[in-house]
Amino acid sequence: MTRPNSSVHLVTCAIIACALGAPALASAQSLIPDGAEARLLRGGFSFIEGPAADAQGNIYFTDIPENLIYQWSVDGELSVVRKDSGGANGLAFDKDANLLACEGSAQRITSMSPDGTLTVIAERYNGKRLNSPNDLWIDAKDGFYFTDPRYQGGDDPVPQGGEHVYYVSPDRATVTRVVDSLKKPNGIMGSLDGKTLYVADTTGRTFAFDINDDASVTNERIFANQGSDGVTLDERGNLYLTWMAGVTVYSPSGEKLEVIKLPEMPANCGFGGGDGKTLFITARTGLYAIKMNVRGRPAANRP
Repeated sequence: MTRPNSSVHLVTCAIIACALGAPALASAQSLIPDGAEARLLRGGFSFIEGPAADAQGNIYFTDIPENLIYQWSVDGELSVVRKDSGGANGLAFDKDANLLACEGSAQRITSMSPDGTLTVIAERYNGKRLNSPNDLWIDAKDGFYFTDPRYQGGDDPVPQGGEHVYYVSPDRATVTRVVDSLKKPNGIMGSLDGKTLYVADTTGRTFAFDINDDASVTNERIFANQGSDGVTLDERGNLYLTWMAGVTVYSPSGEKLEVIKLPEMPANCGFGGGDGKTLFITARTGLYAIKMNVRGRPAANRP
């Protein structure tokens, strides 16, 4: 396996200025410290995904084909925290520091407690197995939304008859389908105020929905004419989309602010590190990081 180079190129000021004008350029530049570059932390993985930070800023991520969940510590140490992960993809920590995992090949979502106890949270809807849970976002009530496309089932029939978005209630007792209009939903994230749900479709668009008090969603609209694999959000409400060109940053109003280019196609990204200002990027075979001027959105288990 060829290890990727650690070089990275930030989009040029001239390109941004032409597209957005000087005021937007100043905002975009302030996201990244002058001279900061993404660096390769570790290469040689098969296909890594799902970065999520714990309360200390340690980053957890998955290697899907290898069925492993790793931790990259704030001290720069790599360790395996779970084997036989069921093809785990997207990860998230809930308010009690349990690590939730979308297990694509096992067709379920699990919760791993701090002591390592594993609990199955969701594996069926209307009596049928889920497709291949991909990514999730936990809301302020500790319920969560998740996407359920079909990637890890080969040519097998899609159990749910389509690829949809679901909500799991805070008590983990009820699974509700909330979006059935997308073709292949993938990355998912909620806005800072919890009133907007972003869902990236890998067919080339990212959608926004209004979140209602009962957790249903309405008012589907296009947020960006760009799809994404994974997504994350910073403390300013900017949305980060991963696609062929790199990590693209959009303002809450949908303006393109920045593109962070990588030597290989990124799959997902998330903030972590001791101060929460490091953007970690899982890019197929390599784990990258770039120092930022902003933190990620406050996590469920952080003050």
